[in-house]
Amino acid sequence: MTFKKSDRLQQLPPYLFVDLDRKKTEVQAKGVDVIDLGIGDPDLPTPRFIVERMMAAVQEARYHRYPSSLGRASLRKAAANWCKKRFGLSFDPESEVIVLIGSKEGIAHFPLAFVNPGDVVLVPTPAYPVYHIGTLFSGGETYYLPLTAENDFLPDLDAIPGDVLKRARILWLNYPNNPTAATAPPEFFAKVVDFAERHGIIVCHDAAYSEMTYDGYRAPSFLETPGARGLGVEFYSLSKTYNMTGWRIGFAVGNPDMIAALKQVKSNIDSGQFGAIQEAAIAALESDQSCVREMQDIYTRRRNTLVTGLQALGFDAPLPKSTFYVWLRVPGGYTSQAFSALLLEQAGVLCTPGNGFGDAGEGYVRMALTVPRNQMQEVIQRLEAIL
Repeated sequence: MTFKKSDRLQQLPPYLFVDLDRKKTEVQAKGVDVIDLGIGDPDLPTPRFIVERMMAAVQEARYHRYPSSLGRASLRKAAANWCKKRFGLSFDPESEVIVLIGSKEGIAHFPLAFVNPGDVVLVPTPAYPVYHIGTLFSGGETYYLPLTAENDFLPDLDAIPGDVLKRARILWLNYPNNPTAATAPPEFFAKVVDFAERHGIIVCHDAAYSEMTYDGYRAPSFLETPGARGLGVEFYSLSKTYNMTGWRIGFAVGNPDMIAALKQVKSNIDSGQFGAIQEAAIAALESDQSCVREMQDIYTRRRNTLVTGLQALGFDAPLPKSTFYVWLRVPGGYTSQAFSALLLEQAGVLCTPGNGFGDAGEGYVRMALTVPRNQMQEVIQRLEAIL
């Protein structure tokens, strides 16, 4: 017997990274040694002091029962304190902070709190696919905002049609940006606040890469912008900052009404993250952040090796000052898919085709700095051999 999938599932494109993993497996089956620069999954281990906090906590029986879907009060306080130290922003742990089972979970669920069928969600492209996926699951419609090099990979808010703005409920932003590695200046965030106030739009800022910055650059919080706290919420992830992708822990801060609405969604969907993992997150947030600085130094050296080598081969490869991605323009005569296929099949180098993040990503591939520096050097050697 065959059962038909729901319409919303049939609208979904194949999840980008599942398809990449399939292609990688196919090439490896042919005996190719693949260097994986595809998915943004840190190869660096979680700092030992975080692991040890988890190991101690898992022995305690009190963590073996249902946690709160809102997150432990101690973790919400630690998140608020981290924001205070990092950005000078004060948040009430009870009403302005919520713990997430990874920021992806919160991003996917947030539209359920505010979007009705027929409402529009403004989504940048190229972008993390979950902004669009969460919109579909909530019954909303996605209106894409192209990010182009000519506009420094910032959306052109003035180009949105009036009929779209009348139905718009949420604007998604993500800076430092995945996949382009672009950053947003304070004056852009100020323009966003003015735009959102005029049109009654919620601003959701995905700040997953806020701590992956280099060369002295420090990414601002959108909520530092005057007026932003009245209309926005910001999502943070411990995945990249502390090499905790598999732990699934993050948090959101911002407007108390928006946080309360997300709490209502989560309380009906999940039972929170395992308490021992939350204890590990507290250890990370309350640390002296030297592990973050060490991570930044490692990625800086990898970035320099890869980008310098790509530039020497004639590629248009700007030096990013944030994220752990290189947004590489493909050579003339290639599409994103064709060039990424060439690299995988002839050089054994896996990267992500830019159009996998949206049509505006055509003409680019994304390379992640998630292999040791000696493998970065080998990537350059392999590209030199085939090009």
